[in-house]
This record gives sequence, structure tokens and C-alpha cells, in this order.
Amino acid sequence: MALFSSPPPAAQLGWRWPHFTATELSCSCRKHCKGEYFHDPRFLDALEAMRRDVDPLIIRSGHRCRAHNTAVGGVQNSYHAKAIAADIAVTNKDRARILQAAVNAGFTGLGYGRSFFHVDLGPARAWTYPGALGLWVRALGFDPMRNPLKPQKQQA
Repeated sequence: MALFSSPPPAAQLGWRWPHFTATELSCSCRKHCKGEYFHDPRFLDALEAMRRDVDPLIIRSGHRCRAHNTAVGGVQNSYHAKAIAADIAVTNKDRARILQAAVNAGFTGLGYGRSFFHVDLGPARAWTYPGALGLWVRALGFDPMRNPLKPQKQQA
């Protein structure tokens, strides 16, 4: 794991994640930093597994520098600042696939937003953002806060 002031070249990182770039996962603010990037292979392995199950997978927010995290209202100990979190764009039609892919990939922090789904590798927990739970319940056909999904075995 390493922190970079801006996304380094893939060759410098020994990049093995074909569906992602360091730039895509770096801090997007460009106000408080120059695209700060934190490299965590375990997190990238989980994202890569998730993207194999759901394509396209659009990352709305990956790593955030501390100042940007504060500016967007992120919590003080945000996993975005620790670089093991991402917010993924969702629509009603792909919520079920994205949720199952995240659980299968080993993500343990699950945040249910209106237009995004937060995943992280922090302690096992789940939460909803204002106005989002009903969208998820309608799309999934069940309440994920009361009935969390279990990983499914992958087909060979």
C-alpha cells in the first residue's frame, strides 16, 4: 500500500487490474490535491472481481484527499480517505446485480444511496442515505438492511 500525490504510471505500480486505472480511482477534487491516489491491491482485487460480474461499473468516487472528503461532507474516518472505498453509480435496473457482485467480491461496508452504492473493506456494516431505502427495496424486492445478502458461489 502506498500514497501518491498524483496517479503514477501503471508500470510503476505493477498494474494487474485491467478494468481500472489509477486516475479513475484517484481524488477527483484537483482543488486540495493533484489527484492524490492510494494504492491498495486488496481493494483493487475486490473491485476487479466486482467489475467482472457487472460491466460497466462506473466509479463516481474512489480515494479522497482529507480536505476533499471534508468538503463533500464525508465522515472524519472515511474509508474513502483510507482508499478502501468507492461509490458506484446505480440505476434501478442494476441494483440487484451490483449488490450481489459487491457481496461476492468481499465488500463488507455497504451504503445504499439514491444514485450510488458505497462499497468498502471496513468492518461489516450497512447504512442508507436519506431517501434511498425505498428505491433499493423496490428494485430488490426485499429490504437489504433487514435481510442482507450472502455471497453466492460462482459458476465454473
